[in-house]
Amino acid sequence: MSRQVFFYDAPDRFVAGTVGLPGRRSFFLQATAAGRTTSVALEKTQVAALAERIDELLDEVVRRSGGNAPVPAVAPAELADTAPLESPVEEEFKVGTMALAWDGEDERMIIEAQALVELEADSDEDLAEAEERLLQDDENGPPMLRVRMTGTMARAFAKRALEVVNAGRPPCPLCSLPLDPEGHVCPRQNGYRRDA
Repeated sequence: MSRQVFFYDAPDRFVAGTVGLPGRRSFFLQATAAGRTTSVALEKTQVAALAERIDELLDEVVRRSGGNAPVPAVAPAELADTAPLESPVEEEFKVGTMALAWDGEDERMIIEAQALVELEADSDEDLAEAEERLLQDDENGPPMLRVRMTGTMARAFAKRALEVVNAGRPPCPLCSLPLDPEGHVCPRQNGYRRDA
């Protein structure tokens, strides 16, 4: 079976979003263009890492171009997207690995999110070889979401993604662990319950 690639070149919308209540949220990347929508699930930490790396890569593009790249220093306010994910949210796959690149010729950010794959191997060396084959297998690899967008759109994506990550449960002022609405057992209070 050949690899399924969900490709979006200059999507109408590319956002990170959630479904569910804080503490029980499921995170998604969602791309929309020409009446089609693709949603892929991932972990909160993956969303945060992706947003941070996008900002870092865009900052590097600006630095290397001497400020001449068509990349804003901050996300333009007019591109702020606070709308919820397109419904219904139908998960195509769960993200395992992600990759970022800057296409200097077309001045586009490229984001690839590849499906999580369970690899079996007899040793760490065999596992490393299996991972390398998987990364190089363009024809029969796992499903992938590939998005190409402008630096401006990428900056707006990163800003929203970080806002989505930070919109969860507030941190405990003592231990920084997330507070549940019912409170939590705070390790800094020697296990005594701390109410929200």
